[in-house]
Amino acid sequence: MNKLFTTLVFIFLAGFAYAQTGIIKGTVSTSDGKPAEHVNVAVKGVNKGTTSDSHGKFEIRKVTAGSHVIVASFVGFNPVEQPVDVREGETATVAFVLNETSAQLSEIVVSGERDRYKADVASSSLRLQSSLLETPQNIQIVTGEVLKDQQVISMSDGLIRNVSGAVRSEHWGDLYANISARGSQIQAFRNGFNVVNSYWGPLTEDMSFVDHIEFVKGPAGFMLSSGDPSGLYNVVTKKPTGVTKGEASLTTGSYGLFRTTLDLDGKLSKDGRVLYRLNLSAQNKNSHRANEYNDRYVIAPVISYQVDESTKLTFEYNYQRANMSNVGSFYVFSKEGYESFPVDYTTLPAGMPGTAINDHSFYLNLQHDLNENWKLTAQVARFIYGQVGTSMWPTVVNQDGTYVRNIGVWDAKSNMSMAQLFVNGEVNTGSVRHRILGGLDIARKEYMADWGQSFNLDSIDNPFDPANPYLGVPITGFPNFDRTTPLAQRAQLSSGLLNQQYYSAYLQDELGFLENRVRLTLAGRYTDLSQSAYGGSPDKAKHFTPRAGLSVSVNKQISVYALYDQAFIPQTGVLRGGGKVQPITGNNMEVGIKKDWLNGWNTTLSAYYILKNNELTADPTNPNSGLSIELGQKRAKGIEFDLRGTILPGLNLIANYAYTDSRVIKVAEGVTYPEAGSLVPGFAKHTVNTWLTYKIQSGALKGIGVSGGYTALLDRATYWEAAPDPTKEMKDYFKLDAGLFWEQDRVRIGVNVFNVLNRYLYSGSYESWMTDADGVASPLYSWQTEAPRNFRLSVSYKF
Repeated sequence: MNKLFTTLVFIFLAGFAYAQTGIIKGTVSTSDGKPAEHVNVAVKGVNKGTTSDSHGKFEIRKVTAGSHVIVASFVGFNPVEQPVDVREGETATVAFVLNETSAQLSEIVVSGERDRYKADVASSSLRLQSSLLETPQNIQIVTGEVLKDQQVISMSDGLIRNVSGAVRSEHWGDLYANISARGSQIQAFRNGFNVVNSYWGPLTEDMSFVDHIEFVKGPAGFMLSSGDPSGLYNVVTKKPTGVTKGEASLTTGSYGLFRTTLDLDGKLSKDGRVLYRLNLSAQNKNSHRANEYNDRYVIAPVISYQVDESTKLTFEYNYQRANMSNVGSFYVFSKEGYESFPVDYTTLPAGMPGTAINDHSFYLNLQHDLNENWKLTAQVARFIYGQVGTSMWPTVVNQDGTYVRNIGVWDAKSNMSMAQLFVNGEVNTGSVRHRILGGLDIARKEYMADWGQSFNLDSIDNPFDPANPYLGVPITGFPNFDRTTPLAQRAQLSSGLLNQQYYSAYLQDELGFLENRVRLTLAGRYTDLSQSAYGGSPDKAKHFTPRAGLSVSVNKQISVYALYDQAFIPQTGVLRGGGKVQPITGNNMEVGIKKDWLNGWNTTLSAYYILKNNELTADPTNPNSGLSIELGQKRAKGIEFDLRGTILPGLNLIANYAYTDSRVIKVAEGVTYPEAGSLVPGFAKHTVNTWLTYKIQSGALKGIGVSGGYTALLDRATYWEAAPDPTKEMKDYFKLDAGLFWEQDRVRIGVNVFNVLNRYLYSGSYESWMTDADGVASPLYSWQTEAPRNFRLSVSYKF
């Protein structure tokens, strides 16, 4: 304890000590007056430097007093030098002007091969001011180049292979992503807004309007007003770049896939103050299972207006239309165990009415530089989601394996209004640098759904025989549900109402000591939240969430970090014994080491421990009563490793591994499943992913490339219940994909083959709660299969 106290006192005193040094600040702009980002600025002959930010600004601290030469350089251009005199305790100012225009500079960034798979900073929507290397948290970014190389076309389309430990236990077709990591389902964000309004949402984003995806691993409580401590993913949409360009693509492939996209980027005014970006997409796509389809249509315009030198206003609209077959048709059911039917097996009859979804999102973002050190961001968003459709599930399961298929209505509407106001700034007290973040979050979310109407496609006397499936018109015909009664009334009758509103304030200070080699983050968030679910009375909670992080730079390429955060997850329900439902609480901790390698790749190794209390589960004495009890305590711990970037010129690699041990460690009295010590369902103990791409850099074969990778899930746990027969548990998962492409000037042609080994891939669960017509237990297995070997061919042209 004395050693720890001495160390802290030393750091504190060192931070306020003065030295014979000064500061160099300045700007870098292009010949057309635009700020130049990512330009290297260094003190010549001294191991000190930095890069310019999105406003072209830079700062170099702790420069020894005296005369120096400052060099500004950017890949592909000649460096520019300027002399500067640094005086003790003062700030010298330098302004660089590169002879190139912003368009030329941007073209280098857009067309360059450097860092195709690696990102150094997060988007502004994550509110972070430090680089990823200096941030005390495991954050992984899936770049746009990765999405193209892997031919990812939606959030559910193999994207998670690029992040350690991320899994999708139930695939849900291409309706919802439902990504889990570190023992729980992680939160879904878009442009910094939490877009979760029910367990089943949001609708998966089409990649046509997505720039990249940021995965914030582990303690994420400070970035959330409320949410699971396992983390979040933030979908960042495409914005105008100021460079006039465009790209059109056509994709075709197995199961009737035909897809076309158009991306236009440019200026609406000659002076470049008004910019636009427009993304359009249309897709027709069937499935490896008969009678399934998933058609998508996207319109996504963005307009930005540079009001003056300090103020920028951006308006964005995303529209997605999804026409899909019946939700729930992805499942296969059998009493014999997994894989007992062919991979293309289905129970969906031809002609079944499908599901239509309209998903609108509006954003208005204002960014204003208060001065050279402080920036204000204000943004509002409105999300409107409408769904008219149905789901399918067995209702009566006979002992011989036959059952009655039941169609349930699933009409839903979601409205979310959110607002954020935050400031980022930097001040110095002596030699201690403070990076300040503070702000407010406000949200109101309403979800209503009609789950109260159902229709049996089969009868007790004429059940569906999975061994001899008949997929024609069912003996009872097709359902004709009441949709004349307003959805709000139907939702009220079926207890399909979910509401949430919250107000939150937060403040964070990142203190930089010893020339910013040691960074201490102290933060706190206060949240006032009210929510109700399934027709129950509102549950209210107020909570203060602290956060502390430490990041230390061993050298310019290596940092080590530690982070402590708390869980705060309000939940709703009706307790069996009465009383108030408590929010989920707990502690979570993370430590790790990061390294940026000189060739343009980085690695992150992290370990975490998460503890959660008070989580609700159904009353074990009467699971269908709608009553709940507090389960007890859950614990998740594990190790994660991520590698991404350019290993050699033309050679890009993503590789990751995760060990996940998530268990129920305490259970409340009367809880029979899960048992204390049992694994939390829906995870694999070992998750391994790789993806490698190599493009020939010179010679007659220049531009030709190959790619490939695999996903392995070992020691998997089922989605909910484990099979009573250990010999019928889920097998390990292994999927191999490969691709070939040619890229030259403006044209790119690529073909990818998925599931090269043509393996039977699936995830599922044991359903012990199913009964026959007499109410006698008649359990079965349910699972969802992935497509067997299939391919995609895409052609894109840049103009």
